[in-house]
Amino acid sequence: MLQISNTVAIPEHEIEMSAVRSQGAGGQNVNKVATAIHLRFDIPASSLPERYKERLLNLSDQRITKEGVIVIKAQTHRTQEQNRDEALQRLRELIKSAIALPKPRKPSKPTRGSQRKRLERKNKRSQIKAMRGKVTDE
Repeated sequence: MLQISNTVAIPEHEIEMSAVRSQGAGGQNVNKVATAIHLRFDIPASSLPERYKERLLNLSDQRITKEGVIVIKAQTHRTQEQNRDEALQRLRELIKSAIALPKPRKPSKPTRGSQRKRLERKNKRSQIKAMRGKVTDE
């Protein structure tokens, strides 16, 4: 059971994990031991609440396929158990980030001082440009 929040949990049978060989250098061990973990989680077929599913499917994350399957590959650790824990942790964080509501933006106004400075700079710049005109003899 992967606990997401106090009320939401994902049963183990909905998360498909397979061990694969890790990429990169690692000596003799890398060629014979499958320590990396490939985690697959099907969002539409899961028992998550509908609002969780909607928010996850609307995410523009490269780990989510067009069919709505989350694919996570964990291979940073040397043992399969540590990689399994990391993959589950990443899945938990992805789901939590999807359900977290963004803080509403409060529109701000420029301060009186910044408005005054802006107008002074504009006025000074316009005077500089006005001085570039043709010189006439009077």
